[in-house]
Amino acid sequence: MARLILRRLAIAVPLLWLVVTLTFLAVHAVPGTVADLIDNPQLGPQARAHIEEQFGLDRPLGEQYVRWLAALARGDLGVSFLYRQPVSRVVARALPPTLLLAGTALTLDFALGILLALIAVARPRSWFDRICTVFSLGLYGMPSFWLAGLAILFFSVILGWLPASHMHSVGAIGASSSVRFADLIRHLILPAGVLGVVGAAGTARYLRAALLDLHEAPYLLAARARGLSRRRVLLVHALRPALLPLVTLLGLAIPFLVSGSLVIEVIFAWPGIGRVLWTAAWARDVPLILAVTLLGAGAVILGNLVSDVLYLIVDPRARSPR
Repeated sequence: MARLILRRLAIAVPLLWLVVTLTFLAVHAVPGTVADLIDNPQLGPQARAHIEEQFGLDRPLGEQYVRWLAALARGDLGVSFLYRQPVSRVVARALPPTLLLAGTALTLDFALGILLALIAVARPRSWFDRICTVFSLGLYGMPSFWLAGLAILFFSVILGWLPASHMHSVGAIGASSSVRFADLIRHLILPAGVLGVVGAAGTARYLRAALLDLHEAPYLLAARARGLSRRRVLLVHALRPALLPLVTLLGLAIPFLVSGSLVIEVIFAWPGIGRVLWTAAWARDVPLILAVTLLGAGAVILGNLVSDVLYLIVDPRARSPR
């Protein structure tokens, strides 16, 4: 297992370098600079040139890249053009809300997906199984931004049960910790619910298919022949082998949450990494865009590493030398 982790980390470094290099070239390929976004008719050519010189945008592209790469090697992510603060401080401020949103959505994804799959497989081809199949297929193919709009329309506008945006209400800023926590939960339900429910539909489909494939396995037939109940056979003997596809799915869920959080955070005005990236893209804040891209690529690589390690834990056969 240690050899696998070291091998994955050795691959991660050049992969991260490739991702940020391509992002650096793509960002600089867009015409204009941050000075062009300043809507001030009194800003003349000399003032624009001074702004570009201040941020180092007047230097050749190769020199900008080498300077940025050298600073990154020292752990310096640069200074944000938009916030006029170190990029590390901006990212550190936006990271906890994103982790809270993604972690809640991931928990809901797997908990609801496993529950629906177990209920459906307990009585395959029943009316509940058919309804779950149609519902999960439709929900999994539904765009998250469209589902988010429906959720806001129904739960916020029509019913008025849940807030439609932000992480806290204005009136909860100076309230007690219990009131702030309850207010946070109310704001978290819609964005995390949209992300988690869409992911749960795919998780339920994967696990249902895996459990049905194991339905006629010899060891399960032997367990049923010994008089074990259907529930015990399903939960004790069939569930663990069926979790193997979900371990792989976990590595794919993290990139899904990274990309999905961008859209959801913008729609719900959630103050996380996705919203920061959206704002930085509009402002052409190159250091901030590169830092968030590096963070996202690192999350994807970490997700795949966690998936590989969990696969070795769940399936002992994968640990045997070949």
